[in-house]
Amino acid sequence: VQLVESGGGLVQPGGSLRLSCAASGFTFSSYGMSWFRQAPGKERELVATISSAGAYRNYADSVKGRFTISRDNAKNTVYLQMNSLKAEDTAVYYCHVRIGPVNRYWGQGTQVTVSS
Repeated sequence: VQLVESGGGLVQPGGSLRLSCAASGFTFSSYGMSWFRQAPGKERELVATISSAGAYRNYADSVKGRFTISRDNAKNTVYLQMNSLKAEDTAVYYCHVRIGPVNRYWGQGTQVTVSS
């Protein structure tokens, strides 16, 4: 299993970024996918989840109405569109998949910094 994130960077408050996560090594269309984030000195937190076919999506309260998770099963890729970014969104963002009851896989993470 390999998850490779991209799309992070430095953005001003109020700006937008789109993160991508390219997946391989498993049947992508069979599994729900998630984005987590971890800010300095804080625990890793769940940001958004999408079901295998994309019909169901859930978000952390802190990002509802600003972030959108989506997926393209033909491209084995999951996205996180982030709008109206705030300083408190600054974190390393990780792509995640759980395969089976105990196997969790993470990407290497991509840094998002929101600052003027």
